[in-house]
Amino acid sequence: MSHDDFPTDDPAVVTCGLPYANGDLHIGHLRTYVGGDVYRRALERLGQETAFVSGSDMHGTPVAVNAEQEGVSPERFALDWHERYAATFPKFNVEFDNYGHTHDETNTEVTQQLVRDLDEAGHLYEKEIMVAYDPVDDQYLPDRYVEGTCPYCGAHARGDECDEGCQRHLEPGEVEDPESTITGNPAEYRERTHKFFEVSAFAEYLSDFLDRLEGTSNARNQPREWIEQGLQDWCITRDMDWGIDYPGGEATESPREGGETAEQDLVLYVWVDAPIEYISSTKQYSEGVGADAFDWEAAWKEGASDAHPEGGEIVHVIGRDIIQHHTIFWPAMLEATGHAEPRAVMASGFVTLGGKGFSTSRDRAVWADEYLDEGFHPDPLRYYLATNGGFQQDVDFSWEKFRDRVNTELVGTVGNFLYRSLLFAHRNYDDAPIADATSDEVAERIDEAIDAFAAAVNDYSVRAVGDAVTDLARFGNEYIQRSEPWKLVDDEPEKAAQVIHDCVAIAKAIAVLFEPIAPEKAERLWDQLGEDGSVHETTVEAAREGPAGDLAEPTELFAQIEDERVAALNEKLEARVADAEDDESGEEDGESGEEDDEADGEESGDDGGTDENDTADESGDTDDMPDIEPLSDDRIGFDDFQELDIRIGRIEEAEGIEGADDLLKLRVDLGAETRTIVAGLKQLHDVDDLPGTKVAVLANMEKAELFGVESNGMVLAAGEEADLLTTHEDAGPGTKVK
Repeated sequence: MSHDDFPTDDPAVVTCGLPYANGDLHIGHLRTYVGGDVYRRALERLGQETAFVSGSDMHGTPVAVNAEQEGVSPERFALDWHERYAATFPKFNVEFDNYGHTHDETNTEVTQQLVRDLDEAGHLYEKEIMVAYDPVDDQYLPDRYVEGTCPYCGAHARGDECDEGCQRHLEPGEVEDPESTITGNPAEYRERTHKFFEVSAFAEYLSDFLDRLEGTSNARNQPREWIEQGLQDWCITRDMDWGIDYPGGEATESPREGGETAEQDLVLYVWVDAPIEYISSTKQYSEGVGADAFDWEAAWKEGASDAHPEGGEIVHVIGRDIIQHHTIFWPAMLEATGHAEPRAVMASGFVTLGGKGFSTSRDRAVWADEYLDEGFHPDPLRYYLATNGGFQQDVDFSWEKFRDRVNTELVGTVGNFLYRSLLFAHRNYDDAPIADATSDEVAERIDEAIDAFAAAVNDYSVRAVGDAVTDLARFGNEYIQRSEPWKLVDDEPEKAAQVIHDCVAIAKAIAVLFEPIAPEKAERLWDQLGEDGSVHETTVEAAREGPAGDLAEPTELFAQIEDERVAALNEKLEARVADAEDDESGEEDGESGEEDDEADGEESGDDGGTDENDTADESGDTDDMPDIEPLSDDRIGFDDFQELDIRIGRIEEAEGIEGADDLLKLRVDLGAETRTIVAGLKQLHDVDDLPGTKVAVLANMEKAELFGVESNGMVLAAGEEADLLTTHEDAGPGTKVK
């Protein structure tokens, strides 16, 4: 790993967190996979050698429970979902170089060998712990079979995570007042021997690792708090039959009572074998194409290659609810076994639907297959998910917002420029190149777009990858409108030819730079330009080359979405939700929608679910959205309001404050002056995306000193996620809000 700007000479591996093989995919789940695919393609456009891998997470208690309910084996149950995912991702142009699963032979072998390496290096030990046991049903209860009270914050918690409170990872035996989720019986704790990984021994390494880590700021900042609180060693075995066996010998026939060794009747915790699938999937890809095409060991193993002594450029693209696993447990395992550490972790925000959480039990979701069945092309959704806010920020999907982005940006900006330019060129010129060379003005603007594209990749901003294209298309629209070639064709034909040549050159650059966001549409544009080969095989250097092919008659790339279509889609969604709620209200006591969601294994974030469709937060699947505070009965007069000096400001600079986990020091232009303001945005916004953002500022807030920095004002934001208040139109810095 080099930490040099991309492209580097080291092989890169881009991974997406594993979808949990336990339920249908909806568009909330797609955000991370689209983001990973966009980033991988963008790396390749820069000329970076890259493998893009993932797989299905097959293990854990929900799979076992749901398989039993359906009367099939856990393996058959999980494989069915795995095969559905493998078929669904390509429909959205998410094209993994290898998509495996955690139960296959490769991952079993790699996982067991890595655990042996941990043991031989002295990083594993046995420990007697208290494990929940259902005395009525006579069985030990793995994590997700247990619910109770979090010992740290008192919130309701599941067996391995305080999912409704402080979000802490919980070890077996920590949940207070345990109950069995299978039977509802009160559970008791009994002593069992389990294997532990000494994560605590890696605290200093992990602190240094976070200093080196690249990616989104939430992935870099959130883990520091866990290290400061003191790392706990990690129990890596579970009392289950379904999973990868602990590699310590044959299991005995002894009953599941206290006193057995940790190797009897135990399997590895899914969060051991799940991230190892990243290595296994890369290995499978390498074995398929040959080590000369991609060497998995050079990417993953330190010292495996003289040319790449520190391994390759590992980039994990995940949901933000699994940051801890990818920045604490996983890098500690890699360091302990001589593997390359991740270069970057990109953690995405959540997805909601029309301001509300997705709910699978109430059918309040836009399902992946449903989106395609409605006749929509996948690329507009890719554009919406990739460019609607910073990657770590939450995204709200509604059919209205989707329509507006498609009609305004894809149809009105990108599509409008491409169609009018290529149609004029096709009708007035035989082929390209139309002029001898691209003009200096346009060549410089294309270079700027390429620089912005490369900067976006190195800033880990998939939104900025898309912005580089739409900004170039806006320039193209302005250029052709300003130049008016239709008025020049007869009187100044050479000048007209130059303008159209320039526009076709811009179109070619757009095809190359838009390939990561809209790969299918970019390939269609490439064909219309008459260029040789495939746009998927190009690099950004092709965007600098003038057009050379014979132009085909263009067709419009993107279709307008009509208001009537949106109304019909909303009506369908509302009807589905109403039907689901009617069904739910007619169920017997004890068969609530919440229990249905939990059985789905999608909304409850079940055992080891290593990505988006595993947890409620990541997919937006939750019926427990925060309650809205009641409006205050205390009124203020107009004069009191007038005393609030609220101004529009523009953030010029943003940087973290040493020693403060949540705070940023902002330099905000308020028109008359630029002020320093401290704001608690560090873990809620991509710091690098903040400069240029317009915000509302309470300018006459009393000054305060926070962590040695004087704050002169207050930035206004909405809700727990600090949704920044901004302007819809062009109010400049210093404009008063009234």
